[in-house]
Amino acid sequence: MGEMAVPEPDTAVVIPAKDEADRIGATVTAALKLPGVDLVVVVDDGSSDETGRVARAAGARVVRHSRNRGKAAAMESGAEAVRLLDEDHPRHLLFLDADLGETAAAALPLIAPVRAGEADLTIARFATRVKLGGHGIVVRLARDGIKRLTGWEATQPLNGQRCLTRAAFEAARPLAHGFGVETGMTVDLLRKGFRVVEVEVEMAHRATGTDWRSQLHRAKQLRDVGLALAAREPAVDQARAALRPPRR
Repeated sequence: MGEMAVPEPDTAVVIPAKDEADRIGATVTAALKLPGVDLVVVVDDGSSDETGRVARAAGARVVRHSRNRGKAAAMESGAEAVRLLDEDHPRHLLFLDADLGETAAAALPLIAPVRAGEADLTIARFATRVKLGGHGIVVRLARDGIKRLTGWEATQPLNGQRCLTRAAFEAARPLAHGFGVETGMTVDLLRKGFRVVEVEVEMAHRATGTDWRSQLHRAKQLRDVGLALAAREPAVDQARAALRPPRR
């Protein structure tokens, strides 16, 4: 048997990062080794450590926010940076968390269905689940909300490891605020008829702990996911449509 052909570069990795100097180097290094990936953009979202410098040293292009603007804004900035570097053929976008470290190398199964034209958006389902400090309240809120609004049941609705076509990304804009971005993206794309599939991967990131910072993080997640779902309720959609000025 001959060697497996390496695909032509067609995918860019976007990594939102805040204060991840300890792990971002390994994450970038692993991402750059993914077949078909020729660009890694790290969005340094107002870090107070050396995240940007370490990412650049590892081979990433770095976009810096002077202040923390949140995950959705970082994803938008990263995607825009990729668009400016795209030539005739828009790259697929693979979003990865900054703390994946070496396990980012296991992201290829997320790219493959998009590359083959079999899916417009893939969402990671981690084969090995880390024990979380919380109680799954935010996950249940997101899962139940997505199912209520679209009929589709997600296993890990908040998973930030996802690959999508440029067309799907544009269709999902404007992205939901902050930590509501994954939930909002999933609902919007399903409603617009895009093909969304979950893919099992052997990846892992740092578990959220139980200290006050972790509890605050979960509170922000709960707020943002709730807002993303509320904004997509049919009654809210109808009210928005009624308030739009008529086209001339």
